[in-house]
Amino acid sequence: MIAVEPMQAHHQAALLAVELTPEQVKFAGTASDFWADTRSGISRYLITWQGQVIGFFKIDFHYSNHYDFCRRKALGLRAYAIDRRQQGKGYGSQAVAALLAHLKPLSVDFPCIYLTVNAKNPGAIRCYQKGGFTDTGEHYLGGKAGPQHIMYANL
Repeated sequence: MIAVEPMQAHHQAALLAVELTPEQVKFAGTASDFWADTRSGISRYLITWQGQVIGFFKIDFHYSNHYDFCRRKALGLRAYAIDRRQQGKGYGSQAVAALLAHLKPLSVDFPCIYLTVNAKNPGAIRCYQKGGFTDTGEHYLGGKAGPQHIMYANL
């Protein structure tokens, strides 16, 4: 079963074993980058399958302060990645649905969550849609790797 859980110090070795393709690293960074990000306002989570760490993501509590396309007080999903050896099994969209359910209690203060996904990444777009995100039909043009679809989900 897929689950999401806040990252803890004892997860370091399992997290650092997560492998991404070079294309994914361009979008999400490496597992080492993820481990090192201790910025204020960012919560780091792990994606597990049967207790094994297979991916990670960040929730940015200040996302709407930085992007005009967001509704006020929106969360942001960042650095979402599934281990390259676990892709194509449906875990990605299951984990998206699980993270939305996990964040539901925050909906009083944060009614929705946004993300941007590169237009050259149709697999990720489908994953987010299957998990519960909606494409706004608009594009964010400030990304390092080209135009990005703007997606959101209500919590």
